[in-house]
Amino acid sequence: MPIIAVVIPCRNEQEHIRACIESVLQSKIDNDCKLQIIVIDGGSTDQTIEIIKKLSNEHSNIILLHNSHAFTPISFNMGITHASEADYIQIVGARHLISNDYISKALSILQVHPDIWCVGGRIYNDFLNSTSEIIAKSMGSAFGMGIGNFRTLQKSGFTDTVTSPLYPIRVFKTIGLFDAQLVRNQDDDFNYRIKLAGGKIYYEHSISLRYFVRASFKNVFKQFYQYGYWKVFVNKKHQAVTTWRQLVPPFFLLYLFGLPVMVFLSSYSLLYSIPFMLYCTLNIISSCSEFPHLKKIILTCYAYLILHVSYGMGYLHGVLRFIILGKRPEKSQTQLTR
Repeated sequence: MPIIAVVIPCRNEQEHIRACIESVLQSKIDNDCKLQIIVIDGGSTDQTIEIIKKLSNEHSNIILLHNSHAFTPISFNMGITHASEADYIQIVGARHLISNDYISKALSILQVHPDIWCVGGRIYNDFLNSTSEIIAKSMGSAFGMGIGNFRTLQKSGFTDTVTSPLYPIRVFKTIGLFDAQLVRNQDDDFNYRIKLAGGKIYYEHSISLRYFVRASFKNVFKQFYQYGYWKVFVNKKHQAVTTWRQLVPPFFLLYLFGLPVMVFLSSYSLLYSIPFMLYCTLNIISSCSEFPHLKKIILTCYAYLILHVSYGMGYLHGVLRFIILGKRPEKSQTQLTR
């Protein structure tokens, strides 16, 4: 009887944790499979723990663990270590609602194709207010996230990373656990290690999950700033650029910094301004394709700018901090946004 352990890290997610766990409980899996749900709380100060305890009283396969360090990779590792008898590990974010066939279809792929070490599905960005609706649309577009990003893939196939992955337990026995020092991008690092070890990562378009995005531009800015910042840390760790598309935002930001000087002091001012005009044009076209109303179009243009500038700023900060100065991460960049 295959045992599937679902690992869910959380902290102060009272608005989402019940729906997340219930979506896992509704999974349609074969009768010969056993489902175990391990929720690791990182020190919640709201009603998250109470909600989990109530659900665990109703369902004997729900286990609650406590992570005093509050870092996501530590929660991952606690859950994986606790599931010592599991055959498969399914990672699910506290803001994720997986489809009822998510686990079963991912499991079938892993069982048929032993060369595949990781399977994930399509992500639908969900929202709770008008601001998060705009953020959700921008995060679901190729212009916002980049061509080839798992959030924008339109067909099944091999990729470099996925969200809410299902792994055979042998993967962790082969390459180890998640890097506990990575506050962000720990999944990117882990999946890069999979590829280095010869494993394959598969995106299955027919399975899906809903993800509730941040509800404010401020929090999204912080989130993507940290993505860029920690991406450099991962690159330094592996002495390699893990994906080439990550370089676009920081180089674009450097271009923007130099644009005023180039335009006013160079005889090729029009030539130098072409990339900026192209960016503005693509931004407007992409925004218009998402919404018909002028106000939302303007805000979507702003959301795209936030995604690109915040990631680029965080990336350049990481280059300065880790590559040029050779220092460790600042404590201020270890605090996750909510």
